[in-house]
Amino acid sequence: MLTLFKRRVAEYPKELLDIPINEACYAVIDTELTGLDPKRDSIVSIGAIKMSGMRIKLGEAFYRLVKPQTALTSDSVVVHGITPSEVEEKPYIGGVIPELMNFCKECVLVGHFIHLDLMFLNREIKRFSGQSLDNPAVDTYRIHDWVKHHNGDFSRQYGDNGEKDLFSLAKKYKIQVSGAHNALMDAFITAQLFQRFLSRLPQLGVRTVRDLLIIGRP
Repeated sequence: MLTLFKRRVAEYPKELLDIPINEACYAVIDTELTGLDPKRDSIVSIGAIKMSGMRIKLGEAFYRLVKPQTALTSDSVVVHGITPSEVEEKPYIGGVIPELMNFCKECVLVGHFIHLDLMFLNREIKRFSGQSLDNPAVDTYRIHDWVKHHNGDFSRQYGDNGEKDLFSLAKKYKIQVSGAHNALMDAFITAQLFQRFLSRLPQLGVRTVRDLLIIGRP
């Protein structure tokens, strides 16, 4: 499996793979959903924020509410706080896809359990445009596990309660969180988590985008 992934990594342009991780462009993304079943549920909001190396670019953020393809449930509203009335007049996701793809252009995508976001996003992008987000992507959950295995001191200095959801890891790494889930706020929290890892990865031999893609594969 790792050999196959390395082969996939090698398909990206060499000039991208050779960029030092502290110089690369990242788009940290998050979505809020009506539920977790890709066959029945849909996206209700998308948030993203840019990073240039370790620097979070607060002035370059993307946040859109969209009218979901499926009904919001009381369970999902409790999670993200988005009510049916808030999205009734919003565009369907097809109306914001071009903006999202342009925002993420030429960036490495970053997310926490990002495979779920990409599953929903690529389903909709393919349906509306016949394309997909083919950017390289990394998962902060995977990076956390790799760092924990390869540098126990770094992990232990922050403590470890064993939970790996975004809010639990944010608490572990002293990142402030508050309120309900919000796609842009969660993207900002994920960016801060990713920032913590970027500060340590070069000392562990992860210096280029190529290295990062191998350890952080979704």
